[in-house]
Amino acid sequence: MDLSFRLHQYSAHPNKLENLNKIVSLIEDSDSYVNIFPEYCMGVPEDGLTRSYIIKNAESVKGNFVNKILECTERRSSIAIFTMYLRERGRVYNAAILADKGRVKSIYKKIHLFDAYGYRESSIFSEGNQVNVISLDGIKLGLAICFDLRFPELFRYMAYKGVDVFIVPSGWYKGKFKLKQWKTLTICRAHENVSFLIAVNQSNPLFIGHSLAASPFGTVLGECGSDEQSLTIKLDFSLVKSAREIIPIIKLSKPFLYNKMYSEIISF
Repeated sequence: MDLSFRLHQYSAHPNKLENLNKIVSLIEDSDSYVNIFPEYCMGVPEDGLTRSYIIKNAESVKGNFVNKILECTERRSSIAIFTMYLRERGRVYNAAILADKGRVKSIYKKIHLFDAYGYRESSIFSEGNQVNVISLDGIKLGLAICFDLRFPELFRYMAYKGVDVFIVPSGWYKGKFKLKQWKTLTICRAHENVSFLIAVNQSNPLFIGHSLAASPFGTVLGECGSDEQSLTIKLDFSLVKSAREIIPIIKLSKPFLYNKMYSEIISF
């Protein structure tokens, strides 16, 4: 089975409404079935995210931001995967939403918050605690967000659940070695789990761009540059089946043994 994905790499404006209008416009103009957007879709101030900015802009899943995108996907009979500052029961989450032809099909709340390189995302957001695997037209899709890429356990768990493609909206900040790390981690997460991976990043000036799609064999199928760009990728999911026959990593792995190993060190 083939599916067409459009990767929308751009730099989010500090104004939430401008970002919403841009997302809707990109979906309207897209000829792909699945449209994927970066992390921090609601906006990023020029001096970076703050708790006050997030509190001001956060919405419930029934708010205007999500509703406008749902209406657009219903008109277009398409799917959009985007991110939002999700207000829920007194907390705010960094969340990815899968909108399927006018309805919210899935919500993933970022598990691993970005507390590295001097950033403290945990001072802004609450962390999620549930893995998200969705069946989509016969394909199993797994959601993750940005910093999650550095935690292979999450992706291996989803691979055990039969995920065919990982979708990773991201806001990968610029910095020393960051582009090399981005490419290494995205390609590794795809190849070590013999799955496709699509990672959509924000672009200049704060973020590195280079949104990409990686194959189960660890090859790059398409990649953006550092500036704003939309890229269409068509994935043939029969490749996942054939790759797993050649490289039967999931079949040969030993989760019961790993579980025993982890139980010995769980006290840390």
